[in-house]
Amino acid sequence: MLRRVEDEVDARAEELLAWRREVHQQPEICWEEHRTTELVAGVLSETGARVRTLPGTGAVVDLGHPEPRTRIALRADLDALPIEEVTGLPYSSRTPGACHACGHDVHTIGLLGAGLALLALDEELHARGVGVRLVFQPAEETHPGGALKVMDDGVLDGVDRMLAVHCDPSVDVGSVGLRVGPITAASDQVHVVISGRGGHTSRPHLTQDITYALAKVVTEVPAALTRRLDPRAAAVLVWGVVRAGAAANVIPAQGEALGTLRMLDPELWEVVEPIFTETVDAVVAPYGVKATVHYTKGVPPVDNENSSVMAMSKAAMLLLGAGAVQPTKQSMGGEDLGWYLQQVPGAMARLGTRTPGGPTYELHQGDLVVDERSVLVAAKLLAGSVFTALGESRT
Repeated sequence: MLRRVEDEVDARAEELLAWRREVHQQPEICWEEHRTTELVAGVLSETGARVRTLPGTGAVVDLGHPEPRTRIALRADLDALPIEEVTGLPYSSRTPGACHACGHDVHTIGLLGAGLALLALDEELHARGVGVRLVFQPAEETHPGGALKVMDDGVLDGVDRMLAVHCDPSVDVGSVGLRVGPITAASDQVHVVISGRGGHTSRPHLTQDITYALAKVVTEVPAALTRRLDPRAAAVLVWGVVRAGAAANVIPAQGEALGTLRMLDPELWEVVEPIFTETVDAVVAPYGVKATVHYTKGVPPVDNENSSVMAMSKAAMLLLGAGAVQPTKQSMGGEDLGWYLQQVPGAMARLGTRTPGGPTYELHQGDLVVDERSVLVAAKLLAGSVFTALGESRT
């Protein structure tokens, strides 16, 4: 059965890569994925698949038996990032200030390819009493993630397992990284606003020096948290935005810092918010300024379940070769697949996107280049994992 999956994907390889380039050229950020939704929904509707578009953006597609004994969901995220692309590729982003710097275009078309391969094997799914649900999810790059809204729309109803992939530019194409247990971290977004009386830089003693107090928050809060939080939780606070003022000789009346607080320990994640707020207040207290903390709960860790990991491992080895599966460490990245896996068992595999012998890129950077063969690998792995999850052990 897996050989038939492979043949179906290979037969559509040129078409799939063309769609991937189309999505790459037209990136859409969180909650604006209209064109991408129309593409995947349109392609699958033409095959007779049961397609339901979600309110706003995103789509859910059901394949196989309409009243299955078991239903497996396959999920991909649609959204791009607000980053300028600098790859110079002939199919680089045509949207100023946006690009697919996290590989969601690969995830999207990989899932589309898996769906088309499974549609070609629809009789086999019916014969086994199996349903497959394709979840094309918007807004993964937000906190707390688009998954929660999609779950509210009932995408997990009747689902027994969920599988997904995520691009990993540190792994060669044709290989995947898998582990049992948490594979990502919990991640929250923090926004600290410092306000007070500004003034002239020649008279800081007559002002509430916002810039100085903000600098203390940026440097001392991360340090203080290392003494407030259990080091085994591996909590890390990193700032992505720091801004205050517009003139060298003016102390502004307001400044702000935005960042993420990540940790490996899900129990600490449940209780860390008041500790963070208390620490900010303590740091700014000597400067007489007002600190306002906006704390946005993000995502829990993606906790890979053993049977799902085994199914994806088996599919990878049968389709890609015995050495295709690599052990992988838990990362500090956040991924809203974690919300789904709090409700149903499942797993996420790290999808190799590096050309062997080529450079290693970083996610969330405008120069990210992936080996396009990873689109086909994703399609084969996701579709094949449906059958290995059912006990299929032959190519």
